[in-house]
This record gives sequence, structure tokens and C-alpha cells, in this order.
Amino acid sequence: MEQCAHDYRTADLPAPVLALCDYAAKLTHVPTAVGAADVEELRRHGWDDGAIHDAIQVIAYFNYINRIAEAVGVGPEPEWEER
Repeated sequence: MEQCAHDYRTADLPAPVLALCDYAAKLTHVPTAVGAADVEELRRHGWDDGAIHDAIQVIAYFNYINRIAEAVGVGPEPEWEER
């Protein structure tokens, strides 16, 4: 996975948030590799099953909608350009 200027791994995030970001990245980039151990890691960082479920729903939705946008050729908004 390529790093960019806005990479969560270089941000000063609390360990539970970093674990959730790692999970989101894995679910996005290699979903077939996600398993029970990944959920246990989130629980170890204090996330309960309800929060994990909600996170999965949000991650999956954004993956879905981004693929739709790519498929129909929606480009970045002008205000998203780097300054």
C-alpha cells in the first residue's frame, strides 16, 4: 500500500483509533484476509461488538460508493485539490 501525505500511519492517533484504521485499510485492500483475529485485535483495543459492526458498515459503504464513483467516472471535487 502506497503512503501519501495524508497517511493515518504518520498521524498522532490513539492506539484504539490506529487499530481501527489498520482494520479499515485491511478490509479495503485485502478483504479476504480479514478474519476473527482482526476482530479480536479491535476488541483488545476496547472496541465492543456494536462499534465494530458500525465500523464495518461505514467501511463497506465507502468502499461501495467509491467503486460506483470510479465506475461512472466521477472525478475529485475542485476543492479537494492539494494546495
